[in-house]
Amino acid sequence: MSVQEYLDKHMLSRKIEDAVNAAVRAKASDPVLFISNHMRKAVPPVISKIKARQILDSRGIPTVEVDLYTNKGMYRASVPGGASTGIYEAVELRDGDKEKYLGKGVSKAVNMINEKISEALVGMDPLLQSQIDQAMMDLDKTENKAELGANAMLAVSIAVCKAGAAEKEVPLHKHIADLSGKSNPVLPVPAMTVISGGKHAGNNLAFQEIMILPIGASSFQEAMQMGSETYHHLKAVIVEKYGSVACNVGDDGGFAPNISSITECLDLVKEAIGRAGYNGRIKMAIDVGATDFCIGKKYDLDFTDPTKSGQNFRTGEDMLELYTKLCTEYPIVSIEQPFDKDDWEHTKSFSTLELCQVVGDDLLVSNPKRIERAVNEYTCNALNLKVNQVGTVTEAIEVVKQAKDAHWGVIVSHRSGETEEAFIADLAVGLGTGQVKAGAPCRGERLAKYNQILRIEEELGNQATYAGENWKLP
Repeated sequence: MSVQEYLDKHMLSRKIEDAVNAAVRAKASDPVLFISNHMRKAVPPVISKIKARQILDSRGIPTVEVDLYTNKGMYRASVPGGASTGIYEAVELRDGDKEKYLGKGVSKAVNMINEKISEALVGMDPLLQSQIDQAMMDLDKTENKAELGANAMLAVSIAVCKAGAAEKEVPLHKHIADLSGKSNPVLPVPAMTVISGGKHAGNNLAFQEIMILPIGASSFQEAMQMGSETYHHLKAVIVEKYGSVACNVGDDGGFAPNISSITECLDLVKEAIGRAGYNGRIKMAIDVGATDFCIGKKYDLDFTDPTKSGQNFRTGEDMLELYTKLCTEYPIVSIEQPFDKDDWEHTKSFSTLELCQVVGDDLLVSNPKRIERAVNEYTCNALNLKVNQVGTVTEAIEVVKQAKDAHWGVIVSHRSGETEEAFIADLAVGLGTGQVKAGAPCRGERLAKYNQILRIEEELGNQATYAGENWKLP
């Protein structure tokens, strides 16, 4: 084929002429650079290559990372993993080879991407998020993503979302908002972990997390300042009472003093809030993680202490009484997973008391069928969204819409095993959830999310809206 035939076949002469005319109209100071960029935009976007690899998360456990290439650039994404994974959530594909990473390797998921998913998606337009996600679901053919693995599918889905935003030349949160049909971004209230327990720490506290919510802040930046100052005051309080050895931290950065009493821990947080000068402006939240210590229909609050475990069980009614007491005595505005994943009865009983936001985590596992049941039965009034529990960006957007249609609160949440991936920050802003849970105001993999929201707030300028007092339904 001659040069002229090649130019004619691809209509390059016309495209080059258009680019030159555009450069002239724009009075471009660097015509060559302008024409180059103009030509790149004239080329339809297409996925040209997908390459996955195994990396390590914040706990030193393998997870999946993906590099997705288009004719415009390369877009990278990685996925988190949880310490407590529900039996009703999408399957996280692990190798099971005890000789490598104690069976937790993800080479199977990596191979699924490099061999099957890549073949199916190369050539597709990254702007077609829902079609691409559906193509992966069709390839998987299972309800819980057991064939390809939710970890494999989500890594690719997030990378596609980033590529779509780049193609449109808009921020990622704006692209997510467009995909969901939402127009006004909202900066969420951060639910910052300050004390860790349960499976997230090595202490004797059964409850998984105590968090602080700076709902009285005027901006996300001020919220982070309030949270950081309170966190450091809490460290001082703990050192004074128990010594510096009590200031070790859990998986998500919360302090882990060896205390088994939830009221003793709440007293520490309450004192820290007071010392920081934020009484009334900072509220508390608890992630109970009750599934982890439910045996049959009873709850073992000493399950982390092998010398006491199994000796002092609480019934569902006992736990209900405890939560009522805590909400009365402390400024608690939200309690997550207060009962076992299948204890719909007591969760509903607690919700009907209207003492605080009642968040479904293991109960719902971001599963649309379980959310539908909870909505119909008035079981809880908030969703804890973990994107790796559903497996694709499209499905995450859909379950948030499902929750919002029921007038529920929505928390976009991290996992205990995180990477430096900051996608959930843009997701929380773009979907306007009003709440984000990314751990303590320390540790790089947690701050990656909070710092990204700070950048978004700066970018939005006067258009930035902080959820604040409207954190439940912004």
